[in-house]
Formats: sequence, C-alpha cells, structure tokens
Amino acid sequence: MKILFVCTGNTCRSPMAEALLKSKLPGAEVKSAGIFAAKNQRAANHVVTLLDQKGIVLNHQSNPVDEKLLNWADLVLLMTTGHKQSLIMEFPNFQEKYYTLKEYVSDSDRKVWDELKSLYADYEMKKSQFIQENQHQLNNVQLEKKLREYLQPDIQKISQLESSLINYDISDPFGGDMATYKKTLDELENYIEQLIKKI
Repeated sequence: MKILFVCTGNTCRSPMAEALLKSKLPGAEVKSAGIFAAKNQRAANHVVTLLDQKGIVLNHQSNPVDEKLLNWADLVLLMTTGHKQSLIMEFPNFQEKYYTLKEYVSDSDRKVWDELKSLYADYEMKKSQFIQENQHQLNNVQLEKKLREYLQPDIQKISQLESSLINYDISDPFGGDMATYKKTLDELENYIEQLIKKI
C-alpha cells in the first residue's frame, strides 16, 4: 500500500509521520507533502533533532501536494480535518482516499456515530409527533416552550455524545519549543503504531 501523509507546510508533522512509518515498517512505500508547502524546504530543526534521538536520520525536502502524488497514493492520511476539507475542495477526484490519520485508525467513534444517528432519528420523530398532537391546543410560543421541555433529555444526551467524539486533529508544533514538538511526535508515534496494526 502506498501512503501519502499530508500537513500544511510539509516541514513538521507529515515528515515526522513519514519517517516514523518508514522506520517501523521498513519497505513501506511512504511519501509526504504539504497543502501550502514550498518546494525543497528542510524539515524543522526540532523535527530533525527529535528523530535523530530515536536513531532515525531525516533527509527531507518539502513538496506541495499535486495530482501526480495523489495518483501515486492508495491512501492519503491528513493531519487535520481542515487539511481533508482543503483537499476535497482542490482535488475532489481523489476524495475516497482521504482520511485524517486519527480517523483512519480509530474504531471507537463508529459506535458513537451509530448511536448518534439513531438518537437524531428518535429526536426528529418525537418532535414531529409532539407538534402534531399539541399544535391545535397551544399557540406558537407555548408550543415552542413545551417542545423544548419535552425534548430536553434527548438534547442533553445528544450533546453529551457529540462532545465525546474524537478531535481528529494532530496538534501543529510549528513555531513551538522542543517540548511542543516532542508532544506531537509522541502523538504521531501512537497513531503510526495503530496504523501498522491496521495495514
């Protein structure tokens, strides 16, 4: 499987992800690119240093995302939902390949989404039933108020579930100190290990 990692400038997160996957899965076909990347920029110094501490030598030159790279890849793993939206807008023909890294390796959200879908459906059904049964006895203001009270437990349950959904973004260390970069590297390493299990 050919994997393309994409971030913003292709100097921090995506080169880290590429280097980690190559070191943990020798022989893997992996590249990285950036949505707003200039050509041939070096990786950030903190990235080079941190990977070096793990015994990974990084000789990286940044690359902008283009159709050639998207054609090459079987799977395009993005660092944020924003990156995913940008690529869908700019290169819509490849959108079946686009996932955020976290989204691709995570199964936990699927259960939450399934539960939410059924809660949304229940909510809509209860709402229209309540309106049908009460619209002739109450004026609009009363109806709104009673409807809100009646649906309050459902609204609460839905918002609790929505807030438990995973944030699919890998934090951007750009401009941060060494500790900030280390945090991002650790986060990436965790998801790269899950990725390896999945592929």
